[in-house]
Amino acid sequence: MATMAMLNTPPFFIQTLISQTPSTNSSPFSYSPLIRHGYFRKFRTKQPTSLLATSNKTQMGFQPCSSSSNPHMLGIFTLFQSFGLNEKETESLFHKNSALAYTAQESLLNRFVSLQSVGIVGFGIYRLVTKRPEILTAEEIDSLISFIIQNLKGIEPMKLEHLLIANDPRIFSGFSQKVELLIDHGIPAEKLVHFLNRINLKVFCYRELEEIERIIIFLKRYSVDLIIRRPMLLNLDLDNQLIPRSKFLTDLSGDEKATEFIVRKFPPVLSYTVEHLKSQTEFLKSVGMSDEEVFKIVLVYPGLFSISKERKLQPRIEFLKQCGLNSSDMFRFLIKAPLFLSLSFEGNLSKKLGFLVKLGYENRTRELAVAMGATTRTSCQNMQMMIGVFLDHGFSFEDILVMSRKHPQILQYNYKSLEKKMEFLIEGMGREIGELLAFPAYLGYKLDERIKHRYEVKKTSRGKRLSLNKLLSVSTERFMDKKNSTEMVSSLEEVKKD
Repeated sequence: MATMAMLNTPPFFIQTLISQTPSTNSSPFSYSPLIRHGYFRKFRTKQPTSLLATSNKTQMGFQPCSSSSNPHMLGIFTLFQSFGLNEKETESLFHKNSALAYTAQESLLNRFVSLQSVGIVGFGIYRLVTKRPEILTAEEIDSLISFIIQNLKGIEPMKLEHLLIANDPRIFSGFSQKVELLIDHGIPAEKLVHFLNRINLKVFCYRELEEIERIIIFLKRYSVDLIIRRPMLLNLDLDNQLIPRSKFLTDLSGDEKATEFIVRKFPPVLSYTVEHLKSQTEFLKSVGMSDEEVFKIVLVYPGLFSISKERKLQPRIEFLKQCGLNSSDMFRFLIKAPLFLSLSFEGNLSKKLGFLVKLGYENRTRELAVAMGATTRTSCQNMQMMIGVFLDHGFSFEDILVMSRKHPQILQYNYKSLEKKMEFLIEGMGREIGELLAFPAYLGYKLDERIKHRYEVKKTSRGKRLSLNKLLSVSTERFMDKKNSTEMVSSLEEVKKD
């Protein structure tokens, strides 16, 4: 009678599945054979008993649809059926993993529950068990799941599921030691889950502990932060990938410190093959640049290595050639405007080119190239709004063209900042807006720290007589000397009056 009472007590996980499972027969979680025979129907009126709180879990079986007379097999077939596997699929699992026939039902049940505890539920369990049945019997899985529950809460269930499906369970035997190695070398414990979610866990698990440590030590020469920012570097081969790529950069620069700077600034550089790195730099050399010039461009913009040579690098260099720039001109251009090489043509550069042509710039000219360089530091929307601000203050396209030729940087200034500076010029200083035609660089100085400050200092002694150029372009040291001299003259004049 006691046994029958236990049989009539539904496991908690099965009750949960019943409440969440659709009633369609097309789903792999269709329980119609059991429901049709009434084996689950009678449990719906009872309170679910927690599986973990039940001491006699080995007795928790249900009468299966199978006609087998083996009680052990009856329980296992029913257990598997509760997770969506029919008799045919269950028999197939036994052919794939004969150890299932000798595994206690309690052990299998606990393994199912442990998989659920790390987020592998529903169809995920069905998919995992059918593709990798040894997951249910391998000893390594218990220690893996226990370590994950205790130390890695939050690891992506789908990533874990894919890892378990794709690999022999034996590779997980040293997983905890490898993760602890990361902590020993400075990876913060609170970032471990984020770190592991971003690396290739298959490579990480297959690699020997000593090899992982060698890679970590090599990368730490640049900084631990590099590993945290770019976890995928840990999956690269040390001798065949990381060391040759680092050596190429050092050979290019002739300075290990410079290489370290590049790697810290742009960690993905170590993800590119030596052949790719060489191809990018050789192309720039082919247009006449020296090794030193190429390296200086890389130093300013290591993102150069992420640019497609065919789709972007070659067409952009050709554009500069058509504008009349030689290799020295192109070097200076790319040092100031390296983003020109990577910005989208359709969504960015073509629109800016249209604005410049509308202002009056002629195609295939050096002036157009310089103006294009200036626009790389702003968005198309800001550039359009900037032109609108000038037009609203009475300037024509020709006026904007004149100012941008004198001071191309106005093409990249924030339109809101321009508007405030123009308003202060007119209302605060009482000047004519037309003065910008002679000195457009006024718009590049900081409003509060330089323009307002210097105007307040000089307005009593020089007033409106001092030009914008003389007011703003002199160095701070020279300006302070003039300020002190003016104050001294004023004091002497006051003494004379007294």
